[in-house]
Amino acid sequence: MQRICVVGGSRYFGKLLVGRLQAAGHQVTVINRGSVRPPAGVEHLVVDRDDEDALVTALGARTFDTVVDQVCYTPVQASIAARVFGGRTRRYVMTSTIEVYDPATAALPAVPVGTPVPEETVDPSAWVAATDLPWHDAAYLETHYAEGKRQAEAVLTAAGFAFASVRSAHVLGGGAQEFTGRLAHYVERIAAGREIAVHADTLPTVFVHYEELADLLLWAATATDFTGPVNACSDGLLDVRDLGAVIAAQAGRQPLYRTVAPGETASPFSFDHHYAMSNARAKRLGFSFSHTNDWLPGAVAEALSVSAVSTI
Repeated sequence: MQRICVVGGSRYFGKLLVGRLQAAGHQVTVINRGSVRPPAGVEHLVVDRDDEDALVTALGARTFDTVVDQVCYTPVQASIAARVFGGRTRRYVMTSTIEVYDPATAALPAVPVGTPVPEETVDPSAWVAATDLPWHDAAYLETHYAEGKRQAEAVLTAAGFAFASVRSAHVLGGGAQEFTGRLAHYVERIAAGREIAVHADTLPTVFVHYEELADLLLWAATATDFTGPVNACSDGLLDVRDLGAVIAAQAGRQPLYRTVAPGETASPFSFDHHYAMSNARAKRLGFSFSHTNDWLPGAVAEALSVSAVSTI
């Protein structure tokens, strides 16, 4: 049994992670602002993680084997976490994102098109963090999401505990639980015969099922002592047209695509720049991934079911 603290953990794969940690026999503490209660038997600390003094007070004398941070988006939040949890935990795992590799948001080393991006493409130990930027502004944060994650990783890499970041691919599955609405966007449009805006040359990306991501976070928190970033994605690259084909096969409708002009916004998962990730490091460390084709049809079926219910 380990003492595990989950910061966030109120929805989607974070909620699933909490349940799986508890089922595995770990002593779990969840920190959030109280909008959603964790399962019975899980300790719940209701506090705003951005309020450093309140967080220190809520934690009291508690210590943990591992902290899993599901909701760290900025170097300011990371700096608070480093100060508050320094000396309270031996290990800190942060949920990060594939978007740290997005070449549209940072000057990054070039990776040949078709070559999955390895973790060293974005080295958090070499990244500069700037806590004086307007990270508190919601509009700024939305447009600087990838940079916020990169800088948060940089801060926590230099903190006084063993730090690992899990860079998640695009997460799908779970039907109504998939709160981003990105898969629903395609399902609803294809089922209704509506156009989908795509780039002229669509490049592939990677995905991960929400249950697989919860499994990987459980593994990262409890079963290994690796540090540094690790990419979390199922095997197999798909572009937006591949995704549309899977949906079309179940919806019984052919996708209608409209090519956007250069600079025009396309649908989510349509990419004109390459940053599909490599999961080779996680495999070397001992984690086994499924193939996207193994679970994507089921995820589409769930989304179609939700869409059908919503139109009744």
